[in-house]
Amino acid sequence: MVVDIQTDTLVKVERLKKLFPVSRGMFRAVKNYLHAVDDVSFEIKKGEILGLAGESGCGKTTTGKLLVRLEEPTEGHIFLNGVDIATLEGRDLKKFRRNVQMIFQDPYESLNPRMTIYDTVAEPLAVQRIGNIVERQERVAEMLSVVGLTPPESFLFRFPHELSGGQRQRVAIARAIALNPAFIVADEPTSMLDVSIRTGVMKLMMELREKFEISYLYITHDLSVARYMCDRIAIMYLGKIVEMGETEEVIQNPLHPYARALLSAVPIPDPNYKREAIEIKGGVGKPIDPNPQCRFLDRCPVAVPHCEEAPHPPLEDKGGGHYAACYEVK
Repeated sequence: MVVDIQTDTLVKVERLKKLFPVSRGMFRAVKNYLHAVDDVSFEIKKGEILGLAGESGCGKTTTGKLLVRLEEPTEGHIFLNGVDIATLEGRDLKKFRRNVQMIFQDPYESLNPRMTIYDTVAEPLAVQRIGNIVERQERVAEMLSVVGLTPPESFLFRFPHELSGGQRQRVAIARAIALNPAFIVADEPTSMLDVSIRTGVMKLMMELREKFEISYLYITHDLSVARYMCDRIAIMYLGKIVEMGETEEVIQNPLHPYARALLSAVPIPDPNYKREAIEIKGGVGKPIDPNPQCRFLDRCPVAVPHCEEAPHPPLEDKGGGHYAACYEVK
C-alpha cells in the first residue's frame, strides 16, 4: 500500500495499535489485552528528530519497535517514504532493513560478547551482501572513525568487554549507520551511560544527523535530554500521545495536565527558584483493557463531569501546531 505524503515527510504513522494478549491459562481463550500502543499518529520529516517522552511503561519502546518491524502492529499503518512497511515481505523487507536501524538502550546487552568490534559493525554489511571482505573492513574502519573510536585499527579486533560503556554505545551507533540508513530509532541511548559522557554521545548523534541526513525517533524519559536533542516532542501516557509540538513550545507552555506535572518535576539548577508543583492523584493506571474515557481521568486535577462521560479526547491542534488530547484545553 502506498500513500501520498509531502515530499519532506519521511515517516507517517496512522492510528497505530499494539495489543498484547494476557494469558488466562493453557486451555482458556484470551479475553484481556494489554494496550501498549493505542491509536497513535504522528509524522517525522526528513532530517528531523522527534522526541517520544513519558514515564516507564507508557509504550515508548513498543512504538519504536513497531517502527523498525521488531514488533508487528495489531492495527494501523506505518509509512516510510509513502510505503506501508507492514505489508513488506522478502526482498522489499530486506531493503527496508537497510533504510531503518535501531540503537538500543543498554550497550552492555546489545553487543554480542563473543563477536569482535569488526564483526559487530560488519554484520549488517554481510547480511545485506554489501562489498567484499576488504571493502567491509574499510567501511568498518571508516564508521569507527566517524563515531570517534580512533585510531580504528586499535578497536577492530577487540571485544565488547574491553571497552567502556561510552565506547560500546559508539560501536552500536557505528553499526546502526554502517548501511547509511535514512531513519534511526534511538531508545534512550544515553540513559545507561555516565553523566560525564552523555553529552558527547548526544553531540555525536546530532553531528551524524547533519552529515548523513538521518531522521530520528528519540525515545527518552528525560525531558532535559529531549530539549537538547529534539526538534519536536510527543508525550505519551498509557499508550496514548497526550501532547505534541515544537520542543521549546511544549517545554515553556505545556497544555495537558500530565505534561504540566512532568515538567514541574524537572529539577532546576537554581536554589533560589521556586517552581509550583502540580499535584496529581494516585498512581499510574493499568493498561490492561482500559476504560474508554481519558487515560488520565483518575489522576487529572482539572477533570469535569464531561470527561467521565466522553471517550478519550482526540489529539487536536490547539494552535500553531501544538497538539493536546484534553477537553479542558481550548
